[in-house]
Amino acid sequence: MKVKAIRVHKIGGPEVLTWEEVEIGEPSEGEIRIKNKAIGVNYVDIYYRTGLHQEPLPFVPGKEAVGVVSAVGPGVTGIEVGDVVGYADTPMGTYTEEQIIPATLAIPIPPSVDHITAASVLLKGMTTYVLVKQAFKIQAGHTVLVHAAAGGVGSLLCQWANALGATVIGTVSTQEKAIQAAEDGCHHVIIYTEEDFVAQVAEITSRKGVHVVYDAVGKDTFKGSMECLMPRGCMISYGQCSGRPDPVPVSDLASKSLILGRPGMRHYTATRDELLHVAGEVFAGVAAGVLRVRVNHVYPLHEAARTHADLEARRTSGSVANEMEVIIILINLMLACHFKL
Repeated sequence: MKVKAIRVHKIGGPEVLTWEEVEIGEPSEGEIRIKNKAIGVNYVDIYYRTGLHQEPLPFVPGKEAVGVVSAVGPGVTGIEVGDVVGYADTPMGTYTEEQIIPATLAIPIPPSVDHITAASVLLKGMTTYVLVKQAFKIQAGHTVLVHAAAGGVGSLLCQWANALGATVIGTVSTQEKAIQAAEDGCHHVIIYTEEDFVAQVAEITSRKGVHVVYDAVGKDTFKGSMECLMPRGCMISYGQCSGRPDPVPVSDLASKSLILGRPGMRHYTATRDELLHVAGEVFAGVAAGVLRVRVNHVYPLHEAARTHADLEARRTSGSVANEMEVIIILINLMLACHFKL
């Protein structure tokens, strides 16, 4: 059968995201086919499109989606046609109407969580859990620095760290995002485009520094982030939207006995039990009100190029979703163009 999808045939800017038909078959042994309802957009999608991360061409981007099971392959138990499931990180290829994945990677979505919320929180929420509970275990009394505090992961990081009893310092680029970061649990917000965040962190902490820095920005903030750490502090790098940080000699860590980490979610969800545990913790956080998901932007799937352009230009905050059906209804209600998938 043929479905519509976004494909990348060459590395480049948002314009290389093309809307076209692709062939999809029936699920094989241990696989299921999912009709996507909502697709999460993450900055890592840009890394693949630009070639920062490698993927054989052509490919369908995307690492987060929620949908309804439309077919079940031989040998699959516990999943039926009509079930609502999500999947995150692997396999790549969610920018499509339908996709086949191993059944072991499918995450049941609680009935209380709608498609868009689930697609916006799954990968980002699971990443956040790994960052605050496993890569570095935040405890009450810790002081943490979160860069891009109004971003998809940054927003959840601030909320979860606050709930764990930490003092949260966040950096953002605009006053509007500063307001959001404060609402999400930041005790101190630094607008890094107007202030020196290293100097501000020193003042806020009385020059003691922070226990941990969560840095998704990369090259532009990495050196300053290391300066913000207290002795025995931990630098967690989990993204590089401004470019890869310059190499750090191991000997440079010795001056304050620092720890440097670059965690990847897949290594913390390698087994089925680990995957379901981490996802369960995220949905429990949503149910308890610890995590409030901000879906500030919704785009139709065929406008993935515009989505990427806006994300790279920092015209977004919170989570971004490409939605398969609801967005068409919303656009029609707004008397704009009618889009057909």
